Amino acid sequence: MSTIERIGYHACPLCEATCGLEVRSRGREVVGIRGDEADVFSKGFLCPKAYALKELDADPDRLRAPLVRRDGSLQPATWEEAFAEVERRLMPILSEHGRSAVAVYLGNPSAHNVALGIYGQVLLRALGTKNLYSASTVDQMPKQVSAGLMFGTSLSIPVPDLDRTHYLLMLGANPFVSNGSLMTAPDVPGRLKAIRRRGGKVVVIDPKRTRTAREADEHHFIRPGTDAYFLLGMVHTLFREGLVRLDGLAEHTAGVEEMEGLCRPFAPETVAARCGVAAEVIRRLARELAHAESGVVYARIGTCTQEFGTLASWLVDVINVLTGHLDRPGGAMFTKAAAGGQNTRGTPGRGKGVRFARRLSRVRQLPEVYGEFPVACLAEEIETPGDGQIRALIAIAGNPVLSAPGGARLARALDQLDFMVSLDIYLNETSRHADVVFPGLSPLEQSHYDVALRQLAVRNVATYSPPLFDPPATQQPEWHTLLRLAAIVSGQGSDADPAALDDFVTFQRVEHEVSSPGSRIAGRDAADIMTALVPRRGPERILDLMLRTGPYGDAFGAQPGGLTLAALEANPHGIDFGALAPRIPEALRTPSGKIELAPEALAADVERLRRGLSREAPALALIGRRDLRSNNSWMHNLEVLVKGRPRCTVQIHPEDAARFGLGDGALARVSSRAGSIEVPVEVSDELMPGVVSIPHGWGHDVPDTRMRIAAAHAGANCNLLADEVSLDPLSGNSVLNGIPVSIEPVRN
Repeated sequence: MSTIERIGYHACPLCEATCGLEVRSRGREVVGIRGDEADVFSKGFLCPKAYALKELDADPDRLRAPLVRRDGSLQPATWEEAFAEVERRLMPILSEHGRSAVAVYLGNPSAHNVALGIYGQVLLRALGTKNLYSASTVDQMPKQVSAGLMFGTSLSIPVPDLDRTHYLLMLGANPFVSNGSLMTAPDVPGRLKAIRRRGGKVVVIDPKRTRTAREADEHHFIRPGTDAYFLLGMVHTLFREGLVRLDGLAEHTAGVEEMEGLCRPFAPETVAARCGVAAEVIRRLARELAHAESGVVYARIGTCTQEFGTLASWLVDVINVLTGHLDRPGGAMFTKAAAGGQNTRGTPGRGKGVRFARRLSRVRQLPEVYGEFPVACLAEEIETPGDGQIRALIAIAGNPVLSAPGGARLARALDQLDFMVSLDIYLNETSRHADVVFPGLSPLEQSHYDVALRQLAVRNVATYSPPLFDPPATQQPEWHTLLRLAAIVSGQGSDADPAALDDFVTFQRVEHEVSSPGSRIAGRDAADIMTALVPRRGPERILDLMLRTGPYGDAFGAQPGGLTLAALEANPHGIDFGALAPRIPEALRTPSGKIELAPEALAADVERLRRGLSREAPALALIGRRDLRSNNSWMHNLEVLVKGRPRCTVQIHPEDAARFGLGDGALARVSSRAGSIEVPVEVSDELMPGVVSIPHGWGHDVPDTRMRIAAAHAGANCNLLADEVSLDPLSGNSVLNGIPVSIEPVRN
């Protein structure tokens, strides 16, 4: 092994903060990881997860060769054997039952991997299935739906301008622990503390006094699942007290009068009994926000994973508009991403908008959203016989057996499939059901660019990370795997040449770009553009195309000095394009060319909210929680992140613990209509009375996985308590917060 120490730079791919890392290595061994102090965005900040990249890179449980099921068990195979098996088993299903007999599931890591993001779409187009599922419907789909209806695209999500705001109101978010979500912001703790140092104020509304709430100026408990009531109480106050000030947004906003009518039944006194926040507090917070020099409302997963998730997501931005804090410094602003932004393409200020419910799921007649069906209906679509039944599944970097509701049922359903393919770095609770498993690379063996997350950054930046290590000669990069799968499902066979396929895919993208009105290279010769991209291949070639045709790009020579991938390679610490700037109306892509304050689908759903005003709160309601050393289900096989005290516990208020006869550290049985789990008790006065909290992503106690450390720290799968039939109807998002539960001691 080489004794020469090398230093390389890489963006952390383990959460949404995108922190820059300085990685020291000798030969193929990582010897140290620390924050990159020269990174233009993170400036040296990192969290404990970043150190785990060393263990992840070297983890002996990480898959490094394909697996094929033979004689009932998954056994190592060559790449050619694995692709041949896919062709042998999958093509008859497509021929006999049609393309939608094969479903695709996309997991959360797809958003953190440029190869999976780009070439996963290639596979989807080649397959042509109508059965697409993803982690979005257990996480963020409500915000994407509300943003699309209000502003025109799925990722036109205004983010808090943290570095300039003077008033931040947060609901269902714990960025001290999550590092931010749908808000890319390294060092959120430092940024929030800076708000207070400059004389600003941070207010948190949450059923739990989280780490973020403890650091805030103010925290108020709220009953789980009632954020939309609280927010409509604020909207009511703004209209009733004459605090609405659209300022320069007035000419670009439609639906203000409709919004005033919608909020009338939701006076603070009316909603206070439902949400548990006092009427005088609701009014005061509305006034403070309206009068703030700059201010913003931000809400995250706690407000998405509930029965009124889309309404709550919508009302956040309604308040930002009505208080005049949208699209102005210190408020909620639109990032101008260097690559991939739908709101930087086409004709500025107007677009096709979004359409949903273009088709319905077969069994439950649930509408598609952005081409996806709710993951909560995947099991029933596999189990239910008849035309259109799902008979095969391709799972890409996902573990829905743990992340989706009804995981036990889904696991049984996966065993009923005629065939299943998984692309994953681990043999986990989902991939263990596959007939063929293709391994992924270590994050340090592949390039990295955050196409999606940079569209939600609190500052306009771009950073590219080349691979720090060459992958083993025995492994294929993920984009090769996805291209070869695309070749199989399109009838080109398992031995198709990935290089030729990549040329075809790239040329298609170039042709689309030069023929698109509004493109910065519209009318150019596609062959010339392809030549200008030489000698790059794979994700780097397509990324170069995206950067060069993006808002800062060189447009292939038309804008000398503009952004290229070569420019990012020459700046390993990233390029800073400056603070967020106002973008209305240019960023809008609605058919009207206006902010739609009261979209028809959302306005109609307010009646459902009104009907729930008199509903009594459950005696005990379940919420989730985040942990700084965890990220969903896939990071529990790393000793550095799971060592120490158990993190999968049920937290409960002391009053409730006494009421149910529970002691700290004792084992409790938590039950819902859907199921029950056993989990250790952690008594904590940080919980609102009547609320219990269990973290998401645990439950590594099933057989036939190959994650030894995770199995030793198994925890319990709280999604076994979630009901597959309980969804937010507008987005199809699963209800994982506010679930009525009971709790009792486990008697020996």
